[in-house]
Amino acid sequence: MKASLIAILMFLCSSASGAIVVIGHPDNTATLDKETLQRLYTGRSNSGAAVPLNLSDQQSLRAQFDEKALGRSSSQVKAFWSKLVFTGKGTPPKEVNSESEMISLISTTPNLIGYVSANTDTTGVKVLMNIE
Repeated sequence: MKASLIAILMFLCSSASGAIVVIGHPDNTATLDKETLQRLYTGRSNSGAAVPLNLSDQQSLRAQFDEKALGRSSSQVKAFWSKLVFTGKGTPPKEVNSESEMISLISTTPNLIGYVSANTDTTGVKVLMNIE
């Protein structure tokens, strides 16, 4: 009985932690789809209307975001940006050290977007998109 309860709790925790939400300022009226998100996070969107923030690569959520949202491993994303930076053709998204820092910056800056785990308190920001 105890083992079953532990297994169920572990499953629920891992399911909740696997989901990611893309967030923006509460006044943000943008509609995002996965393709637009990929363009923003790979520097292929020059609209300037949305400026992406990334978690530092020490954060495990960053690797999950790279896989689920961008369809690439973190090492592939890093190699992609290294090439663009080296050739002078791009600058990667600014990095923050924590989800709370991400929320704090986005809540006060209208054109920023970012991401946090779905179970994070998103008070002060607007959820723009869910990523499973």
